[in-house]
This record gives sequence, structure tokens and C-alpha cells, in this order.
Amino acid sequence: MKLSKLYTNKPDLFEPISFEDGLNVVLAEIRLPENLKKDTHNLGKTTLGRLLDFCFLSKRDPSFFLFKHFDRFKEFVFYLEIELANGSYLTVRRSVASHTKIDFKKHAAHHQDWTKLEQSQWDHTKISFEKSQKLLDSLLDWRGLNHWSYRNALGYLLRSQDDYGDIAHLNKFKGGHSQWKPFLAHLLGFNAKLISRYYEKEKAVEQSTAEYETVEKELGGTVKEISKIDGLLLLKQQDLGKKQKFLDTFDFRSQDQNITREVVDQIDEKIATLNSKRYSLSFSKKKIQTTLEEDQIMFDTAEAELLFKQAGVAFQGQIKKDFNQLIAFNQAITSERRSYLQEEYAEIDVELKQINEELNRLGKQRSDSLSFLGDTDIYNKHRQVSAELVELKADIESLERQRVFLRRLQELRTKIRKQSEERDALQVQIEDDVELQNADQNSKFSKMRLFFNETVEAVISQHALLSVYSNKKGHLEFRAEILDKSNNATSADRGHSYRKLLCIAFDLAVLRVHLGDAFPRFVFHDGVFESLDDRKKGNLLKVLRQHSKPGIQTIITLIHSDMPPPEHGSEPVFSDSEVVVNLHDENETGLLFKMKPW
Repeated sequence: MKLSKLYTNKPDLFEPISFEDGLNVVLAEIRLPENLKKDTHNLGKTTLGRLLDFCFLSKRDPSFFLFKHFDRFKEFVFYLEIELANGSYLTVRRSVASHTKIDFKKHAAHHQDWTKLEQSQWDHTKISFEKSQKLLDSLLDWRGLNHWSYRNALGYLLRSQDDYGDIAHLNKFKGGHSQWKPFLAHLLGFNAKLISRYYEKEKAVEQSTAEYETVEKELGGTVKEISKIDGLLLLKQQDLGKKQKFLDTFDFRSQDQNITREVVDQIDEKIATLNSKRYSLSFSKKKIQTTLEEDQIMFDTAEAELLFKQAGVAFQGQIKKDFNQLIAFNQAITSERRSYLQEEYAEIDVELKQINEELNRLGKQRSDSLSFLGDTDIYNKHRQVSAELVELKADIESLERQRVFLRRLQELRTKIRKQSEERDALQVQIEDDVELQNADQNSKFSKMRLFFNETVEAVISQHALLSVYSNKKGHLEFRAEILDKSNNATSADRGHSYRKLLCIAFDLAVLRVHLGDAFPRFVFHDGVFESLDDRKKGNLLKVLRQHSKPGIQTIITLIHSDMPPPEHGSEPVFSDSEVVVNLHDENETGLLFKMKPW
């Protein structure tokens, strides 16, 4: 499948472009001296690739020049004539004003002009955008793409200046790696189904993990063991049954006995223990406080010196120095000791506060229990037990809710474990497939490697290596490198001109390895010779012409100053049949659109 013709309903503003089977050149010449040093010239060579993408039904982009300057282009209708694999032709009609309504017509002869054709004579007319993409996909019949849409391949077939940064990951790919890596793996001959399933399983694990974290947050800081929840529920439900029985029979003797036992055996015992502990801690606190107040050095060398002087005794020199050192030593020990005592004092203070709070709580509980026992009004007792019953039911409801959350967490843990095992199994299969395709010299990938190296070596006389491997996360990585004489990777591929060369070589290798499949046969490369020296330009031109022999249609754009030198003396570099578009900056007639630049 190749491109045949691109034209519009306004030939005076956009001249028809007829494409040749082999090499097609879009040549732009800078004639005005003031434009020679400019990086961009807006002649239209790059715009051509964007127009082809538009006719291949790209989505509406507000920044795209047709829509950004809608008032200037709203009356334009574009026609793209495509040669199909069986030798027939398909014309796609798309207007700027009604860009979501597409028309299609199949025909036997090429280079037609359907601008005056009646609407009723089109095979498919005013088809909605999404249906049009599906229809075009079926009409193109690129079965070599397997189940992927023809749009997936166009990124590698229409390379703009923004797409030379990486052989595999194009700027057009806005989504994650799962949106393009499986497709590229298929193009290179790997098992893309495994890779697609791996991304699906990886996403499933992430979603289950996120759900697990959400449920865990809803559970809060409560008990995390379902066995403990079940045990607490059992006890609470037993208490509920007893209290319900008390209420049903109006017999509080058993309840009175339980409360009496609780007051004597538990509450009073706890109060006595805490009072004893409070006494001990209060004593320790008082002792520390006294120590801190008394623990001071009272000897002062200045006062001693004055006293000795009044008594007529010398207190100078070494004697004074020794006393000062002794005082300093004692002060250091005292300071460290005070620090420990102050820490212990603070800890005792905190513990005493907690004990007092617990004693207050127990005191109230003891008071309430004794009040219940001393209450002769059976209705008051009924009311109190009823309140306890309500509280028990609330506790049971809360525990049952927690149990639901915990069971859901258990289910999610099991689900995550199973999904993770399936994902890991897929990773092993992917690694085995990558190893197999790398080792098999007759695999599609091995052939592509040879084609890739052949192009690069023909241009710069250095080997190039195309690599595909699985990283630690199970994702495929695609790498292209230029090798030195020792077959070690060099930094040459990091330069823009060599990265561009690697991309061109990659695209050509993909087309060559799929020549036997129902697959496109054209490629568009913008600014193909920029930044290369003259010898490499000549070598690349030979490579591009050689690829036309097996049936690959190449469309290249270049500025006249980037043109390769003539191969034989004064002969023109390109033949008249190869140059399909001539552009210049002298006036509007030299632009792709014969109008003032936008």
C-alpha cells in the first residue's frame, strides 16, 4: 500500500501532489538572504506530513494549523488517493469545516480528481469519525498489524522533526507504555499477546492493591485479626443474651450477684493496687524533689580566699587551682545526676496523672455499681440495664462491620496474591520469548537487526545494534546503539543527527521485514539530511534509493542547502520524477499553501 495523490478543492492555493513508487523528494529552497540563518522557514515541507496524518483521520487538535487558523482554512476540502495492495485505489475525502464527516470512494485508475464528484457518487458518504476510522482500517486491510488499528503504525510511517528523539517512543504516544509497547513488540516479531496480558494483570494488581488500602483506611486503627473480632463478638453476644434475659424476666438477682462480685473482686482490688502504687510514686517524687533542692555545692573559692587572707594564711596558686578543679568535677557529676533525676521526676509525674485518672474512673464505676445494688426501685435498674443493652448492641454492630471489612481484606489479599502470581508467570514467559527471538537467527527480529545495521553501516561505516530486553519490572525496553570498532556502544547515537539516522534505519527495517505481509509500503521522513556531512548525505541517499527496489515508497523533505553533493560531476542530485514538490521563500507561489504565512 502506497500514497498516490494529495489534492484539494482549491488547486490555485494548494497544487496537487502526485507521489511516485520509489523516492519522493519535497525540496525547499531558501532564496532570500535574510532567511538563510533562520531555523524555521514555514515553507510547508513539515506541514505536508501533518496533512497526510489529517487525511488518515487524525483526531482534532486545537493547536493543529487547520483548526488554529480555522477562518483561513474552513473552506478547504482534502483528498488523499491511496494505492491498495490489490492494485486498486481508494480516495478519502475530508473537509476542514466538517472534519468528522468523511467520504470514501474506491476506483481502478490512479491520479483522479474527484473534487467535482456529486455526493451521491461516493461509495460511503458522511460517515461519522469513529466509524470512518474503522471503515478505513478495513479498506486498507493491513492484516500484518494483527488486531491493532492502522493508526498505531502511522507514528512510525510519518516521522516529523519531533519524532527523532527515540526509535520507539514517539511524542505522539500520549498514553502509558501499555498503549504502544505491545504493538511495537508485535512489529518486531515478539509475542505481543503476552505483553498486553502482562500490562492488564499489572493494572489489576494495582487496582486491587488500591482497593485494599481503601478498605484498610475505612477499618481505621481497630483490630486487624478476624479471629479476635469473632472472639469479642462471641463474648458480647453472650452478655447481650444474659442482659436480655434479665429484662425479660425482671429478675435482677443474678445481675446483682455479678455486680457485687465485680465490685469486690475487680474494682476494689484495682483501686487498692493503684492507691498503693500512687503512694510509692508520691514518696519517690518527694525524695527526688528534696535531693534536687539539697544537691548544691556550697564551697566558694573566692570567699575562701578572702577568709584565709583575713586569717593571714595564703590561699593562692596550686591550692586555689586544685579546689577549683575539684569544684568543677563535682559540678559536672552533679549536673549529670540532676539530669537523670529530672527525667525520672517527669516520668513519675506522668504515671501519677494516669493513675489518678484511672482511680477516678474506677471510683465512678464503683459508685454506679453500689448505687445499682442499693437502688430499691426496680424500674431504675431496668432502665440502667436497658442502657447497657443498647451499648452492647452498638458494640456488636461495630464489631460485625469490622468483620465485614476484615473478610474483604482477606479476600483482597488472596486476590492480589493470585494476580501477582499470574503476572509473575507472564513475566517469565515474556523473558523466555525475548530470549528465543534474540537467539533465533531466522526470527523476524534477527532479520530486522541485520536490516537496521545494514542501513547505518552503509551511511557512517559503523555497526549499529538494535536490542530488546525485559527489565526488572517485566517491561520490554527497546534500544538502538552505534558501536565502535570493538563493538562497544558509543555516545554517537546521542547526537541529534545520529539519533535521526537510527530512527530512519529503524523505520526502513520495519518496512523491509514486513514486505511479505499485508502491510504499508510507504514512509515519510522530515528533514532527512540535516546535520549530516556531505559524504554521509550521499550514502543515505543511495540507501533510500535502494529501498525503492523491493517496493518501499520513501517521501523525504529537505532544505536545498542540505542537499547531498552530485554523484557524477554536474548532474542534478535528484531527477525530475523524484522531486514531487518544489518550495521556495521568494513569494507566496513558492509555499505549500499559496497564501500569506500564518
